[in-house]
Amino acid sequence: MYAITGATGNIGKAIAIEILSKGKKVRAIGRNAEKLKELANKGAETVIGDLYDGTFLQKAFAGCDTVFCMIPPNMQATDFVSDQKRIVTNYVNAVKVNNIRYVMVLSSIGAHLRNGAGIVDGLGLLEERLSELKDVNVINLRCGYFMENLFGQLEMIKHTGVIGSSIKADLRFPMVATRDIAAYAAKCLLSLNFKGNTVDYILGPRDVTYNEVAEIIGKSIGNHDLKYVEFSHQDAENGMVHAGFVSENIARLITGLSEALNSGKALNAHTRNRENSSPTTIEEFVKVFKIKKRLADLHA
Repeated sequence: MYAITGATGNIGKAIAIEILSKGKKVRAIGRNAEKLKELANKGAETVIGDLYDGTFLQKAFAGCDTVFCMIPPNMQATDFVSDQKRIVTNYVNAVKVNNIRYVMVLSSIGAHLRNGAGIVDGLGLLEERLSELKDVNVINLRCGYFMENLFGQLEMIKHTGVIGSSIKADLRFPMVATRDIAAYAAKCLLSLNFKGNTVDYILGPRDVTYNEVAEIIGKSIGNHDLKYVEFSHQDAENGMVHAGFVSENIARLITGLSEALNSGKALNAHTRNRENSSPTTIEEFVKVFKIKKRLADLHA
Protein backbone atom coordinates (compact mmCIF):
# COMPACT_ATOMS: atom_id res chain seq x y z
CA MET A 1 0.00 0.00 0.00
CA TYR A 2 1.32 3.41 -1.03
CA ALA A 3 0.24 6.51 0.91
CA ILE A 4 0.37 9.63 -1.27
CA THR A 5 0.03 13.00 0.44
CA GLY A 6 -0.93 16.04 -1.58
CA ALA A 7 -2.84 13.64 -3.82
CA THR A 8 -4.89 16.34 -5.51
CA GLY A 9 -1.84 18.40 -6.54
CA ASN A 10 0.03 18.32 -9.84
CA ILE A 11 2.68 15.91 -8.59
CA GLY A 12 0.84 13.76 -6.05
CA LYS A 13 -2.11 13.13 -8.34
CA ALA A 14 0.07 12.10 -11.27
CA ILE A 15 2.09 9.76 -9.02
CA ALA A 16 -1.07 8.15 -7.68
CA ILE A 17 -2.52 7.62 -11.18
CA GLU A 18 0.68 6.00 -12.44
CA ILE A 19 0.97 3.66 -9.45
CA LEU A 20 -2.69 2.67 -9.77
CA SER A 21 -2.18 1.94 -13.46
CA LYS A 22 0.37 -0.70 -12.47
CA GLY A 23 -2.16 -2.52 -10.32
CA LYS A 24 -0.79 -1.31 -6.99
CA LYS A 25 -2.81 -0.14 -3.98
CA VAL A 26 -2.88 3.59 -3.28
CA ARG A 27 -4.20 5.54 -0.32
CA ALA A 28 -4.72 9.07 -1.58
CA ILE A 29 -4.56 11.70 1.16
CA GLY A 30 -6.04 15.15 0.70
CA ARG A 31 -8.26 17.84 2.19
CA ASN A 32 -10.94 18.01 -0.49
CA ALA A 33 -13.27 15.05 -1.05
CA GLU A 34 -14.50 16.38 -4.39
CA LYS A 35 -10.98 16.68 -5.79
CA LEU A 36 -10.18 13.14 -4.64
CA LYS A 37 -13.11 11.63 -6.56
CA GLU A 38 -11.10 11.08 -9.73
CA LEU A 39 -8.57 8.96 -7.87
CA ALA A 40 -11.32 7.10 -6.06
CA ASN A 41 -12.90 6.29 -9.42
CA LYS A 42 -9.56 4.85 -10.53
CA GLY A 43 -9.44 2.55 -7.53
CA ALA A 44 -7.63 4.54 -4.87
CA GLU A 45 -8.63 4.46 -1.24
CA THR A 46 -9.16 8.08 -0.27
CA VAL A 47 -8.85 9.70 3.14
CA ILE A 48 -9.70 13.30 3.92
CA GLY A 49 -7.88 15.19 6.62
CA ASP A 50 -5.25 17.75 7.52
CA LEU A 51 -1.49 17.21 7.77
CA TYR A 52 -1.51 19.53 10.79
CA ASP A 53 -3.41 16.78 12.63
CA GLY A 54 -0.83 14.27 13.86
CA THR A 55 -3.41 11.69 14.94
CA PHE A 56 -5.05 11.78 11.52
CA LEU A 57 -1.71 11.33 9.76
CA GLN A 58 -0.77 8.34 11.89
CA LYS A 59 -4.06 6.69 10.97
CA ALA A 60 -3.64 7.62 7.31
CA PHE A 61 -0.25 5.88 7.17
CA ALA A 62 -1.47 2.75 9.00
CA GLY A 63 -0.91 -0.43 7.01
CA CYS A 64 1.24 1.28 4.39
CA ASP A 65 4.70 0.18 3.33
CA THR A 66 5.66 3.29 1.38
CA VAL A 67 4.75 6.97 1.70
CA PHE A 68 5.21 10.07 -0.43
CA CYS A 69 5.62 13.17 1.76
CA MET A 70 5.27 16.78 0.72
CA ILE A 71 4.66 20.00 2.63
CA PRO A 72 1.76 21.85 1.01
CA PRO A 73 2.22 25.59 0.58
CA ASN A 74 -0.17 27.67 2.65
CA MET A 75 0.27 30.93 0.83
CA GLN A 76 -1.62 32.95 3.44
CA ALA A 77 0.27 31.56 6.46
CA THR A 78 1.36 34.10 9.05
CA ASP A 79 4.12 31.85 10.44
CA PHE A 80 4.92 29.27 7.78
CA VAL A 81 8.14 28.16 9.48
CA SER A 82 6.16 27.03 12.51
CA ASP A 83 3.62 25.37 10.22
CA GLN A 84 6.38 23.47 8.46
CA LYS A 85 7.88 22.31 11.76
CA ARG A 86 4.51 21.02 12.89
CA ILE A 87 3.98 19.02 9.70
CA VAL A 88 7.54 17.67 9.84
CA THR A 89 6.96 16.40 13.39
CA ASN A 90 3.70 14.77 12.33
CA TYR A 91 5.38 13.04 9.38
CA VAL A 92 8.24 11.71 11.48
CA ASN A 93 5.91 10.40 14.19
CA ALA A 94 3.58 8.77 11.65
CA VAL A 95 6.51 7.03 9.95
CA LYS A 96 7.84 5.77 13.29
CA VAL A 97 4.50 4.61 14.70
CA ASN A 98 3.65 2.68 11.55
CA ASN A 99 7.13 1.26 10.91
CA ILE A 100 7.14 2.63 7.38
CA ARG A 101 10.00 1.12 5.38
CA TYR A 102 10.17 3.49 2.40
CA VAL A 103 9.74 7.27 2.40
CA MET A 104 9.98 9.68 -0.51
CA VAL A 105 10.29 13.40 0.22
CA LEU A 106 9.35 16.07 -2.30
CA SER A 107 12.20 18.45 -1.55
CA SER A 108 13.97 21.27 -3.37
CA ILE A 109 17.28 22.72 -4.36
CA GLY A 110 18.51 24.72 -1.38
CA ALA A 111 17.29 22.17 1.16
CA HIS A 112 20.90 21.16 1.81
CA LEU A 113 21.40 24.51 3.54
CA ARG A 114 18.90 23.51 6.24
CA ASN A 115 18.64 27.20 7.09
CA GLY A 116 18.98 30.22 4.82
CA ALA A 117 16.85 29.22 1.83
CA GLY A 118 13.63 30.93 2.87
CA ILE A 119 10.53 28.95 2.03
CA VAL A 120 12.61 25.81 1.41
CA ASP A 121 14.01 25.58 4.95
CA GLY A 122 11.16 23.39 6.17
CA LEU A 123 12.03 20.80 3.53
CA GLY A 124 15.59 20.80 4.80
CA LEU A 125 14.25 20.14 8.29
CA LEU A 126 12.12 17.24 7.01
CA GLU A 127 15.17 15.74 5.30
CA GLU A 128 17.21 16.08 8.47
CA ARG A 129 14.60 14.62 10.82
CA LEU A 130 13.97 11.62 8.59
CA SER A 131 17.71 10.99 8.28
CA GLU A 132 17.78 10.32 12.03
CA LEU A 133 15.41 7.34 11.74
CA LYS A 134 16.89 3.86 11.67
CA ASP A 135 15.73 1.08 9.34
CA VAL A 136 13.88 3.54 7.09
CA ASN A 137 14.86 3.96 3.46
CA VAL A 138 14.47 7.61 2.45
CA ILE A 139 14.89 9.26 -0.94
CA ASN A 140 14.87 13.07 -1.03
CA LEU A 141 13.90 14.47 -4.41
CA ARG A 142 15.51 17.89 -4.63
CA CYS A 143 13.74 19.55 -7.51
CA GLY A 144 14.52 22.67 -9.46
CA TYR A 145 12.25 25.72 -9.59
CA PHE A 146 8.82 24.59 -10.81
CA MET A 147 7.99 25.85 -14.30
CA GLU A 148 4.39 26.05 -13.08
CA ASN A 149 5.45 28.96 -10.84
CA LEU A 150 5.49 31.01 -14.03
CA PHE A 151 1.69 30.96 -14.09
CA GLY A 152 1.89 33.51 -11.30
CA GLN A 153 3.27 35.96 -13.88
CA LEU A 154 0.07 36.00 -15.97
CA GLU A 155 -1.55 38.89 -14.11
CA MET A 156 1.67 40.90 -14.28
CA ILE A 157 1.88 40.39 -18.02
CA LYS A 158 -1.74 41.37 -18.45
CA HIS A 159 -1.54 44.55 -16.38
CA THR A 160 2.05 45.73 -16.83
CA GLY A 161 3.38 44.02 -19.95
CA VAL A 162 6.42 42.57 -18.17
CA ILE A 163 7.38 39.63 -15.98
CA GLY A 164 9.49 40.07 -12.89
CA SER A 165 10.77 38.83 -9.56
CA SER A 166 13.72 39.38 -7.25
CA ILE A 167 15.78 36.64 -8.94
CA LYS A 168 18.67 38.07 -10.96
CA ALA A 169 17.84 38.52 -14.62
CA ASP A 170 21.00 36.77 -15.83
CA LEU A 171 21.19 34.02 -13.19
CA ARG A 172 21.20 30.52 -14.66
CA PHE A 173 19.21 28.14 -12.51
CA PRO A 174 17.27 24.88 -13.01
CA MET A 175 13.58 24.95 -13.95
CA VAL A 176 11.61 21.70 -14.07
CA ALA A 177 8.09 20.72 -15.11
CA THR A 178 6.08 19.02 -12.39
CA ARG A 179 5.05 16.24 -14.80
CA ASP A 180 8.70 15.22 -15.03
CA ILE A 181 8.98 15.16 -11.25
CA ALA A 182 5.90 12.96 -11.00
CA ALA A 183 7.18 10.56 -13.66
CA TYR A 184 10.54 10.19 -11.92
CA ALA A 185 8.94 9.82 -8.50
CA ALA A 186 6.49 7.15 -9.66
CA LYS A 187 9.29 5.16 -11.28
CA CYS A 188 11.28 5.21 -8.03
CA LEU A 189 8.28 4.30 -5.92
CA LEU A 190 7.36 1.38 -8.13
CA SER A 191 10.88 -0.02 -8.13
CA LEU A 192 11.72 0.83 -4.50
CA ASN A 193 15.39 0.60 -5.41
CA PHE A 194 16.55 3.24 -2.91
CA LYS A 195 18.28 2.20 0.30
CA GLY A 196 19.47 4.15 3.30
CA ASN A 197 19.12 7.92 3.00
CA THR A 198 19.77 9.29 -0.47
CA VAL A 199 19.32 12.48 -2.49
CA ASP A 200 18.31 12.65 -6.15
CA TYR A 201 18.06 15.88 -8.13
CA ILE A 202 15.48 16.61 -10.84
CA LEU A 203 16.60 19.71 -12.69
CA GLY A 204 14.87 20.06 -16.05
CA PRO A 205 16.84 19.76 -19.29
CA ARG A 206 19.06 22.84 -18.83
CA ASP A 207 19.62 25.86 -16.62
CA VAL A 208 17.92 29.03 -17.88
CA THR A 209 17.87 32.72 -17.03
CA TYR A 210 14.77 34.81 -16.51
CA ASN A 211 15.86 36.93 -19.47
CA GLU A 212 15.64 33.81 -21.63
CA VAL A 213 12.32 32.82 -20.11
CA ALA A 214 10.83 36.24 -20.89
CA GLU A 215 11.96 35.96 -24.51
CA ILE A 216 10.52 32.43 -24.86
CA ILE A 217 7.19 33.37 -23.26
CA GLY A 218 7.01 36.54 -25.33
CA LYS A 219 7.38 34.63 -28.59
CA SER A 220 4.78 32.10 -27.47
CA ILE A 221 2.08 34.68 -26.67
CA GLY A 222 2.88 37.01 -29.54
CA ASN A 223 4.50 39.70 -27.42
CA HIS A 224 8.03 39.88 -28.79
CA ASP A 225 8.84 42.88 -26.62
CA LEU A 226 8.14 41.08 -23.33
CA LYS A 227 10.91 41.87 -20.86
CA TYR A 228 11.97 40.60 -17.47
CA VAL A 229 12.27 43.17 -14.68
CA GLU A 230 14.51 42.43 -11.71
CA PHE A 231 12.82 43.83 -8.59
CA SER A 232 14.39 44.66 -5.27
CA HIS A 233 13.45 42.20 -2.56
CA GLN A 234 11.27 44.81 -0.87
CA ASP A 235 9.45 45.71 -4.09
CA ALA A 236 8.93 42.04 -4.88
CA GLU A 237 7.45 41.41 -1.43
CA ASN A 238 5.20 44.45 -1.64
CA GLY A 239 3.99 43.42 -5.08
CA MET A 240 3.12 39.87 -4.04
CA VAL A 241 1.24 41.04 -0.94
CA HIS A 242 -0.56 43.86 -2.78
CA ALA A 243 -1.75 41.40 -5.43
CA GLY A 244 -3.24 39.26 -2.69
CA PHE A 245 -1.30 36.17 -3.70
CA VAL A 246 0.55 35.65 -0.43
CA SER A 247 0.85 36.83 3.16
CA GLU A 248 3.69 39.11 4.24
CA ASN A 249 5.32 36.14 5.94
CA ILE A 250 5.27 33.99 2.79
CA ALA A 251 6.49 36.92 0.68
CA ARG A 252 9.56 37.28 2.91
CA LEU A 253 10.26 33.55 2.69
CA ILE A 254 9.98 33.60 -1.11
CA THR A 255 12.49 36.43 -1.37
CA GLY A 256 14.65 34.49 1.08
CA LEU A 257 14.85 31.72 -1.51
CA SER A 258 15.61 34.32 -4.19
CA GLU A 259 18.51 35.57 -2.09
CA ALA A 260 19.86 32.02 -1.73
CA LEU A 261 19.61 31.55 -5.49
CA ASN A 262 21.18 34.91 -6.32
CA SER A 263 24.12 34.27 -4.00
CA GLY A 264 24.65 30.79 -5.44
CA LYS A 265 24.21 29.12 -2.04
CA ALA A 266 21.12 27.23 -3.16
CA LEU A 267 22.87 26.01 -6.31
CA ASN A 268 26.19 24.69 -5.00
CA ALA A 269 25.19 21.20 -3.87
CA HIS A 270 24.51 19.57 -7.23
CA THR A 271 26.20 18.87 -10.52
CA ARG A 272 24.00 18.52 -13.59
CA ASN A 273 24.25 15.22 -15.45
CA ARG A 274 22.19 13.04 -17.76
CA GLU A 275 20.43 11.27 -14.90
CA ASN A 276 19.14 14.41 -13.18
CA SER A 277 18.25 16.32 -16.36
CA SER A 278 14.54 15.75 -17.03
CA PRO A 279 13.05 16.07 -20.54
CA THR A 280 10.46 18.87 -20.65
CA THR A 281 12.00 22.09 -22.01
CA ILE A 282 10.86 25.59 -21.18
CA GLU A 283 9.91 25.97 -24.86
CA GLU A 284 7.55 22.99 -24.56
CA PHE A 285 6.17 24.18 -21.27
CA VAL A 286 5.19 27.66 -22.47
CA LYS A 287 2.73 26.06 -24.89
CA VAL A 288 0.68 25.38 -21.76
CA PHE A 289 1.44 28.93 -20.62
CA LYS A 290 -0.07 30.22 -23.87
CA ILE A 291 -3.28 28.31 -23.25
CA LYS A 292 -3.45 29.64 -19.70
CA LYS A 293 -3.01 33.19 -20.93
CA ARG A 294 -5.82 32.81 -23.44
CA LEU A 295 -8.12 31.54 -20.72
CA ALA A 296 -7.09 34.40 -18.43
CA ASP A 297 -7.75 36.91 -21.21
CA LEU A 298 -11.22 35.44 -21.77
CA HIS A 299 -12.07 36.07 -18.12
CA ALA A 300 -10.45 39.50 -17.90
